[in-house]
Amino acid sequence: MCMLTIIIRSIIIYLIVLLVFRLMGKRQLGQMQPFELVLTLIIADLATIPMAEVSVPVLHGVVPLLTLVVLHFILALISRSSMKFSKIISGKPVIIVNPKGIDYQAMKKLNLSTDDIFAALRECGYFSIAQIQYAIMETNGKVSVMPKAEYSPATNGDLDIDSEDSFLPIVLVSEGKCIKENLLLAGIEETEVTDIVKQNAGSTPIKDVLLLTVDKQGNGYIQMKKGEGMTFKGKRLVSA
Repeated sequence: MCMLTIIIRSIIIYLIVLLVFRLMGKRQLGQMQPFELVLTLIIADLATIPMAEVSVPVLHGVVPLLTLVVLHFILALISRSSMKFSKIISGKPVIIVNPKGIDYQAMKKLNLSTDDIFAALRECGYFSIAQIQYAIMETNGKVSVMPKAEYSPATNGDLDIDSEDSFLPIVLVSEGKCIKENLLLAGIEETEVTDIVKQNAGSTPIKDVLLLTVDKQGNGYIQMKKGEGMTFKGKRLVSA
């Protein structure tokens, strides 16, 4: 009877944990934000207690699990609605390689070594810093790489075509909110952002813009929360 009880309890907890992770979304472990990873580790630890300890009521294991699910949704909701809160609990992307080379200060801030950076670049298919225009450490710990123009897939160098170096698009609006530090970086006023939206999406208010980006060449991308994205050509940025 004791063994049967353990089996039944294990099945119940397994199904609940499965439901919890389904509710949390389909992100893989390496794609999770820090607060999501912490919740995942705690859930894994909590789930083992009522499975192994028959003296612990199943409800005492289920309640903490469901509490963590509610906490996850609260944190996710606040994170989406507040850029400052998102940066506090998840951090923000950091450029670790730029056109001048490795950013030593960023490397030390993230507690990385050059070996760590080279390993991440090799995973992206690049074996030399000289091939990289930008490398960004994302908030989930992954590294995104923008190669120099001549090292991009189907390279212009192979086709003997003159090309300019690539530049990172700057996110001006994300989920209906202007990112002020990026506006300063791009040298753009909020009124200009409003004009860009008006030119490409009519009288749509900024709060309905899902994403708006521009790069140094003036190439832009805009997408409403409801609708398809589109590219546009604007003014060249003074700084980027």
